[in-house]
Amino acid sequence: MAILPNQPQRVLSGMRPTGALHLGHYHGVLKNWVKLQHEYECYFFVADWHALTTHYEEVTVLEESVWDMLVDWLAVGVNPGSACLFIQSRVPEHAELHLLLSMITPLGWLERVPTYKDQQEKLKERDLATYGFLGYPLLQSADIMVYKAGLVPVGEDQVAHVELTREVARRFNHLYGREPGFADKAEEAVKKMGKKNAKLYQELRRKFQEQGDTQALETARALLDSQQNISLGDKERLFGYLEGGGRIILPEPQALLTPAAKMPGLDGQKMSKSYNNTISLREAPEEVEKKMRTMPTDPARVRRDDPGTPEKCPVWQFHLVYSDEDTRNWVQQGCTTAGIGCLDCKQRVIEAVLAELAPIQERARQFEQDKGLVRNIIHEGTEKARDVARQTMQEVRQAMGLEY
Repeated sequence: MAILPNQPQRVLSGMRPTGALHLGHYHGVLKNWVKLQHEYECYFFVADWHALTTHYEEVTVLEESVWDMLVDWLAVGVNPGSACLFIQSRVPEHAELHLLLSMITPLGWLERVPTYKDQQEKLKERDLATYGFLGYPLLQSADIMVYKAGLVPVGEDQVAHVELTREVARRFNHLYGREPGFADKAEEAVKKMGKKNAKLYQELRRKFQEQGDTQALETARALLDSQQNISLGDKERLFGYLEGGGRIILPEPQALLTPAAKMPGLDGQKMSKSYNNTISLREAPEEVEKKMRTMPTDPARVRRDDPGTPEKCPVWQFHLVYSDEDTRNWVQQGCTTAGIGCLDCKQRVIEAVLAELAPIQERARQFEQDKGLVRNIIHEGTEKARDVARQTMQEVRQAMGLEY
C-alpha cells in the first residue's frame, strides 16, 4: 500500500457549483467540512470543470453559481483560516495531471465505474457520449493526487471513485517509481538515518519482504515518520523500498466515509433541486415558513381529530434532524392520539429551522455586501493550492521524463 509519511493528515473534497445551496448540502457535506477543518489540513474546491462534464451547454450561469456557492460555504463556517478554499479551473495542474494519467489508465477502468452507467441512465435527456463524461472519475483522481491527499470524505456511492484513484496511483508508481539507480539511492538514504535506525529499518524490511510480517511494516513506517534528518524525497524512496517497489510518487488515498445525509426534502424524498423540495440556506424566513406550513402530512389525518402515524409523515423526518427527545415524544404522543394538530407539529420544526438559518443568513449578508473579500479569499487559497500542485507536477514530470 503506497502511503507517504503523515499523508492521512491532508483531506481533499470538492463540490460542483450548483448555485445557492440548501439544507441538504449543509447537513450532507458542509457540516462535516466545518468539523474536518479543525482536525486535518483541508483543501476544499469548487469543481467547475466537473460541472461541465454534464452541463457543458449551461455556461452562462456558471460564474454566478460559483460565487453563490462560495458565499454559502463561508456563511456556514468553512473558514479560510483553517482550510484552503479554491476554484478547480484556476489550478491548471489538475488538467495537466489528468492528461498525463489518461496516458496510462486502461479504458475498461473508466467504463466499469458504477456511476458511469447510472448517470447516463438518470440524465437521458443530455448527450453524455463525450470523453469528458467518461473521463471525469480520472479527473477526480487527478484532483486528489495533485495534492497527495491521504483522506477523501465520500459517501458509500463514491467509494468506487477513491478505489479507482488508488489503482491509478499504484499503476503510476509501478511504471515510474523505479528511477535510475533507485536501489543505490535508497541504500544511501538508509545510511542517513544513523547506524542504529538503519540497522532496525533493514531488519524490519527483511521481516516484511521475506515473512510477510505486517507488524514489521507498520513499525518501519513509524520509524520513517520519526526521521528528521532525511529529505522528503528520501522518505518517499524508503517507503517504496520498504515494500519492495519503487519510489512512491503519487500516494494512494483512503476513503473517509461520511455519515449518510439524513436531511429529507419537503415531500419526504431526498432534498434535491430536481424534486423542487428544497429549503435554501438564504431563503427568506417567511418563505421557509410558508413552504413548511404547506408540507404534506400523514394522509390518514384528514380531520383535526383523526389520529396519525408520525413515521408516515414527512414532517417527522424533520423532527428526527432538528428535535430533541422530549419534542419527539411530544409529537409521537400528540399525533397518535390526535392530541395535537399538524400545524402544531410543524411549528416546532419551523422554529428550529429558522433558528439554524438565522446566523448563516447574517454571515451570508456580510459576504454578499463585500464580494471583494470573497474574491481575495479565493485568490489566496488558489495560490496556496497551486504551490502544492506545482511541486507534485514537478515530481510527476521528472518521473515521466518530461523535465528536460
